[in-house]
Formats: sequence, structure tokens, C-alpha cells
Amino acid sequence: MFWVYILENLEGRFYIGQTDDLATRLANHNRTDQIGGKFTRKNGPWALVWSEAHLTRGLAVTRERQIKAMKSSRWIREQLLNGRVPTRRD
Repeated sequence: MFWVYILENLEGRFYIGQTDDLATRLANHNRTDQIGGKFTRKNGPWALVWSEAHLTRGLAVTRERQIKAMKSSRWIREQLLNGRVPTRRD
């Protein structure tokens, strides 16, 4: 199973990605050493706010690109999070 996911940080910024191991990938995003990605390392901590399962990596990559093409936090909140405004600041 492959996953497309959206993470949110304390400032309300989103990170969109895809993986075949959601738990490990989230843990890696929240690492502070060189293992985690540069963007997520500098802007974390991150919480998983949305995920979607796909049968193949190709389908997951296609969906990830569709979401990234929207370039809109508002679209993510309205279309994927059902109008819910996720925040870890509450």
C-alpha cells in the first residue's frame, strides 16, 4: 500500500508527500538530524492531518502531484480536510 499524506506544522504550513511506510516517514520528517529532509527539519515539528491509500506508487505519485499543483492551503482545507481548519496551536 502506498500513501499520499499532508503534514501540518505549528505555523499552519503544509507539507505534501507520498510513501509506502507512513509511520516511518512521519518519524523521519520530525527528526532534527541530517536524516530528515531539510525543509521539514527546519520547519517542524509536523503532525499528520490527512492521508489517502493507493494500490501503486504510480497512483500515489499522480495524486501527490495533483494536490501540489493546487498550490493552495485554502484548497487543502476546503477539499481534503472538509472545511476543518487544522492547527496545532489550539
